[in-house]
Amino acid sequence: MKKQFAVFGLGRFGGSIVKEFYELGVEVLAIDKDIEKVNDVIEYATHSLQVNAIDENALKQLGIRNFDHVFVSFGDDIEASILTSLMLKEMGVKQVWTKAQNDYHHKVLEKIGVNRIIHPERDMAKRIAHYIVSEKIIDYIELSKDHSIIEIVATDRIHVKTLLELDIRARFGCMIVAIKRGKQVMISPAAEDKILEGDILIVIGHNDDIRRFEEEGV
Repeated sequence: MKKQFAVFGLGRFGGSIVKEFYELGVEVLAIDKDIEKVNDVIEYATHSLQVNAIDENALKQLGIRNFDHVFVSFGDDIEASILTSLMLKEMGVKQVWTKAQNDYHHKVLEKIGVNRIIHPERDMAKRIAHYIVSEKIIDYIELSKDHSIIEIVATDRIHVKTLLELDIRARFGCMIVAIKRGKQVMISPAAEDKILEGDILIVIGHNDDIRRFEEEGV
Protein backbone atom coordinates (compact mmCIF):
# COMPACT_ATOMS: atom_id res chain seq x y z
CA MET A 1 0.00 0.00 0.00
CA LYS A 2 1.12 3.55 -0.75
CA LYS A 3 1.93 5.69 2.24
CA GLN A 4 -0.51 8.48 3.03
CA PHE A 5 0.79 11.99 3.73
CA ALA A 6 -0.89 15.12 5.07
CA VAL A 7 0.31 18.69 5.53
CA PHE A 8 -1.29 21.07 8.04
CA GLY A 9 -0.40 24.69 7.33
CA LEU A 10 0.27 25.82 3.76
CA GLY A 11 2.61 28.76 4.17
CA ARG A 12 5.99 28.87 2.40
CA PHE A 13 7.29 25.72 4.07
CA GLY A 14 4.11 23.62 4.08
CA GLY A 15 3.18 24.70 0.56
CA SER A 16 6.65 23.79 -0.68
CA ILE A 17 6.35 20.30 0.83
CA VAL A 18 3.03 19.75 -0.96
CA LYS A 19 4.58 20.83 -4.28
CA GLU A 20 7.61 18.56 -3.77
CA PHE A 21 5.31 15.59 -3.08
CA TYR A 22 3.48 16.42 -6.31
CA GLU A 23 6.78 16.40 -8.24
CA LEU A 24 7.55 12.99 -6.73
CA GLY A 25 4.15 11.61 -7.69
CA VAL A 26 3.09 11.20 -4.07
CA GLU A 27 -0.52 11.69 -2.92
CA VAL A 28 -0.95 14.30 -0.19
CA LEU A 29 -3.78 15.91 1.78
CA ALA A 30 -3.27 19.68 2.20
CA ILE A 31 -5.07 21.63 4.97
CA ASP A 32 -5.15 25.27 6.05
CA LYS A 33 -7.66 27.71 7.55
CA ASP A 34 -6.79 30.31 4.87
CA ILE A 35 -8.71 29.59 1.66
CA GLU A 36 -6.17 31.53 -0.42
CA LYS A 37 -3.36 29.24 0.74
CA VAL A 38 -5.54 26.21 0.03
CA ASN A 39 -6.19 27.50 -3.48
CA ASP A 40 -2.45 28.08 -4.01
CA VAL A 41 -1.75 24.33 -3.74
CA ILE A 42 -5.03 22.94 -5.07
CA GLU A 43 -3.42 21.79 -8.34
CA TYR A 44 -0.61 19.99 -6.48
CA ALA A 45 -2.53 18.28 -3.66
CA THR A 46 -4.56 15.10 -4.06
CA HIS A 47 -7.12 16.64 -1.70
CA SER A 48 -7.07 20.18 -0.27
CA LEU A 49 -9.33 21.45 2.50
CA GLN A 50 -10.07 24.64 4.35
CA VAL A 51 -10.49 23.84 8.05
CA ASN A 52 -11.10 26.83 10.32
CA ALA A 53 -10.35 25.12 13.62
CA ILE A 54 -8.30 22.00 14.19
CA ASP A 55 -9.91 19.90 16.90
CA GLU A 56 -10.19 16.21 17.67
CA ASN A 57 -13.54 15.84 15.88
CA ALA A 58 -12.17 17.51 12.75
CA LEU A 59 -9.17 15.19 12.75
CA LYS A 60 -11.39 12.13 13.20
CA GLN A 61 -13.60 13.20 10.29
CA LEU A 62 -10.48 13.49 8.12
CA GLY A 63 -9.52 9.94 9.09
CA ILE A 64 -6.13 11.32 10.03
CA ARG A 65 -5.22 8.36 12.24
CA ASN A 66 -4.88 6.33 9.02
CA PHE A 67 -2.16 8.59 7.65
CA ASP A 68 1.42 7.37 7.88
CA HIS A 69 3.13 10.75 7.95
CA VAL A 70 1.78 14.18 8.92
CA PHE A 71 3.59 17.52 8.72
CA VAL A 72 2.51 20.43 10.93
CA SER A 73 3.59 23.87 9.76
CA PHE A 74 1.46 26.64 11.23
CA GLY A 75 3.79 29.61 10.85
CA ASP A 76 3.65 31.87 13.89
CA ASP A 77 0.65 30.12 15.49
CA ILE A 78 2.63 28.16 18.08
CA GLU A 79 -0.45 27.21 20.10
CA ALA A 80 -2.17 25.63 17.07
CA SER A 81 1.06 23.84 16.18
CA ILE A 82 1.45 22.33 19.66
CA LEU A 83 -2.20 21.33 20.07
CA THR A 84 -2.43 19.78 16.61
CA SER A 85 0.83 17.86 17.09
CA LEU A 86 -0.36 16.61 20.48
CA MET A 87 -3.69 15.41 19.10
CA LEU A 88 -1.99 13.67 16.19
CA LYS A 89 0.35 11.81 18.55
CA GLU A 90 -2.51 10.86 20.89
CA MET A 91 -4.51 9.55 17.93
CA GLY A 92 -1.65 7.24 16.97
CA VAL A 93 -0.28 8.84 13.81
CA LYS A 94 2.99 6.98 13.15
CA GLN A 95 5.14 9.94 12.12
CA VAL A 96 4.47 13.56 13.13
CA TRP A 97 7.01 16.10 11.89
CA THR A 98 6.49 19.66 13.11
CA LYS A 99 8.08 22.97 12.17
CA ALA A 100 9.36 24.82 15.25
CA GLN A 101 9.48 28.59 15.54
CA ASN A 102 11.94 28.89 18.43
CA ASP A 103 13.70 26.95 21.21
CA TYR A 104 10.68 27.12 23.54
CA HIS A 105 8.45 25.68 20.82
CA HIS A 106 11.07 22.98 20.18
CA LYS A 107 11.17 21.95 23.86
CA VAL A 108 7.38 21.61 24.07
CA LEU A 109 7.29 19.54 20.88
CA GLU A 110 9.97 17.27 22.33
CA LYS A 111 7.89 16.80 25.49
CA ILE A 112 4.81 15.69 23.57
CA GLY A 113 6.79 13.17 21.51
CA VAL A 114 6.89 14.68 18.03
CA ASN A 115 9.00 12.37 15.85
CA ARG A 116 11.02 15.12 14.19
CA ILE A 117 11.26 18.84 14.83
CA ILE A 118 12.14 20.96 11.82
CA HIS A 119 13.94 24.33 11.83
CA PRO A 120 14.02 25.17 8.09
CA GLU A 121 15.73 28.55 8.40
CA ARG A 122 18.32 27.35 10.94
CA ASP A 123 19.05 24.15 9.02
CA MET A 124 19.47 26.05 5.77
CA ALA A 125 21.71 28.60 7.49
CA LYS A 126 23.97 25.78 8.72
CA ARG A 127 24.18 24.25 5.27
CA ILE A 128 25.04 27.59 3.69
CA ALA A 129 27.65 28.37 6.37
CA HIS A 130 29.36 24.98 5.90
CA TYR A 131 29.32 25.44 2.14
CA ILE A 132 30.86 28.92 2.26
CA VAL A 133 33.52 28.19 4.90
CA SER A 134 34.87 25.05 3.21
CA GLU A 135 36.06 24.84 -0.38
CA LYS A 136 35.53 21.07 -0.24
CA ILE A 137 32.12 20.59 1.38
CA ILE A 138 29.26 20.88 -1.12
CA ASP A 139 26.36 19.72 1.08
CA TYR A 140 25.65 19.15 4.74
CA ILE A 141 22.82 17.41 6.61
CA GLU A 142 22.56 17.52 10.39
CA LEU A 143 21.50 14.16 11.85
CA SER A 144 21.67 15.26 15.48
CA LYS A 145 23.43 17.87 17.57
CA ASP A 146 26.70 15.94 17.22
CA HIS A 147 26.42 13.90 14.02
CA SER A 148 26.08 14.80 10.36
CA ILE A 149 26.30 13.59 6.79
CA ILE A 150 28.35 15.65 4.34
CA GLU A 151 29.20 15.58 0.67
CA ILE A 152 32.85 16.49 0.20
CA VAL A 153 34.99 16.70 -2.94
CA ALA A 154 38.09 14.48 -3.11
CA THR A 155 41.30 16.41 -3.79
CA ASP A 156 44.53 15.29 -5.45
CA ARG A 157 45.82 14.40 -1.96
CA ILE A 158 43.87 11.12 -2.07
CA HIS A 159 43.79 10.56 -5.85
CA VAL A 160 43.93 6.83 -6.84
CA LYS A 161 44.20 5.74 -3.21
CA THR A 162 42.00 2.87 -2.01
CA LEU A 163 39.74 3.05 1.03
CA LEU A 164 41.95 0.41 2.63
CA GLU A 165 45.02 2.62 2.18
CA LEU A 166 43.27 5.68 3.55
CA ASP A 167 41.84 3.78 6.55
CA ILE A 168 39.55 6.72 7.27
CA ARG A 169 37.45 5.04 9.94
CA ALA A 170 40.49 4.14 12.05
CA ARG A 171 42.31 7.46 11.49
CA PHE A 172 39.41 9.89 11.76
CA GLY A 173 36.45 7.99 13.23
CA CYS A 174 34.07 8.79 10.37
CA MET A 175 33.02 6.63 7.44
CA ILE A 176 32.58 6.95 3.67
CA VAL A 177 29.20 5.39 2.90
CA ALA A 178 29.07 6.21 -0.82
CA ILE A 179 31.12 7.66 -3.67
CA LYS A 180 29.56 9.69 -6.50
CA ARG A 181 31.51 9.80 -9.76
CA GLY A 182 29.60 11.59 -12.46
CA LYS A 183 26.26 9.80 -12.79
CA GLN A 184 27.61 6.69 -11.08
CA VAL A 185 27.00 6.15 -7.35
CA MET A 186 28.86 3.45 -5.43
CA ILE A 187 26.95 2.57 -2.26
CA SER A 188 28.96 0.96 0.56
CA PRO A 189 32.22 0.99 -1.44
CA ALA A 190 34.62 -1.90 -0.95
CA ALA A 191 38.03 -1.57 0.72
CA GLU A 192 39.83 -1.99 -2.61
CA ASP A 193 37.81 0.73 -4.38
CA LYS A 194 39.94 3.68 -5.45
CA ILE A 195 39.04 7.33 -4.97
CA LEU A 196 39.72 9.71 -7.86
CA GLU A 197 40.26 13.45 -7.66
CA GLY A 198 36.87 15.15 -8.10
CA ASP A 199 34.86 12.26 -6.67
CA ILE A 200 32.12 13.32 -4.25
CA LEU A 201 32.41 11.41 -0.99
CA ILE A 202 29.34 10.95 1.23
CA VAL A 203 30.71 10.86 4.76
CA ILE A 204 28.87 10.16 8.01
CA GLY A 205 30.17 10.64 11.52
CA HIS A 206 30.64 12.86 14.56
CA ASN A 207 31.03 16.52 13.63
CA ASP A 208 34.49 16.73 15.21
CA ASP A 209 35.67 13.66 13.29
CA ILE A 210 34.26 14.98 10.02
CA ARG A 211 35.99 18.32 10.59
CA ARG A 212 39.35 16.59 11.15
CA PHE A 213 38.85 14.48 8.03
CA GLU A 214 38.06 17.59 5.99
CA GLU A 215 41.13 19.44 7.27
CA GLU A 216 43.67 16.60 7.30
CA GLY A 217 42.37 13.64 5.29
CA VAL A 218 40.95 14.83 2.02
